[in-house]
Amino acid sequence: MRGGALGFHPAINLVYFALVLGFTMFFLHPACLAVSLLGGWSFALCLRGRRALRLALRGMLPLLVFTAVLNPAFNHAGMTVLTYLPSGNPLTLESVYYGLAAAALLCGALGWFYCINCVMTSDQFVCLFGRAFPALGLMLSMALHLVPGLFERLRQVSAARRHLGRPRAKGILAQMREGVKVCSIVVTWSLEGAIETADAMKGRGYGLPGRTSFSLYRFTRRDGTALAVLALLGGVVAAAGWRGAFDWRYFPAVQGGGASLYQAGALLAYFCLSLLPVLVLAREGWIWHRLQWRT
Repeated sequence: MRGGALGFHPAINLVYFALVLGFTMFFLHPACLAVSLLGGWSFALCLRGRRALRLALRGMLPLLVFTAVLNPAFNHAGMTVLTYLPSGNPLTLESVYYGLAAAALLCGALGWFYCINCVMTSDQFVCLFGRAFPALGLMLSMALHLVPGLFERLRQVSAARRHLGRPRAKGILAQMREGVKVCSIVVTWSLEGAIETADAMKGRGYGLPGRTSFSLYRFTRRDGTALAVLALLGGVVAAAGWRGAFDWRYFPAVQGGGASLYQAGALLAYFCLSLLPVLVLAREGWIWHRLQWRT
């Protein structure tokens, strides 16, 4: 499910992802990190289903564990010493907490970027930036799809070499040489594709003064309602963060603001904001099934 997953104007999608990514990167409160991690990967599961679940289990879960374990091994700050490592450096409780927070932040941000790649298509970036910043729109469109394109071409090159009867390399050195050859082919193919895309856009007059553009996207009343909801929820969360409701410190000792009714309301707003796409998709699915049942 790409592009039209939510059916909103590209500007609404951009505002939403800017809010959730900004809050994910700036709020280190454990509750905020948990909400961001839950919202990002719940949305990814709604968009890609089992594919996102496999990515979360095979990619994000090991990355979460690796980052959480790696930080205490190199970061020895903190007041609460749990034990001493074989190197003689202390293992502190604060470094363990900070490692978990850093891992949650990284995995949450990657989850939201995964959702951006599923929702924001090339034509949406061109629609948003094509007139005012044509070079920026083209660059963002190409950069966002660079990694998925590399993986797809890597799969195609590997499959082509197998079907040509190339024997599987044996030994570490042979496999490394084989991997270098495949990566060289993929990088060369990607660079050639980028040059062809740039030449094609230039040949069509992209970015020239006075050039008109066509877009299927129209800002509707539904988009206006969504923008108002985003402004309300995002404003509440931003105001709470500005007033220190989400302040949290890991060094030299774990310390955060005391729980309050204001903080609880701000966390509820952040929770609603993070799960807003999931709620929209669930509502649309419920309406669809109800109409199917009536017919």
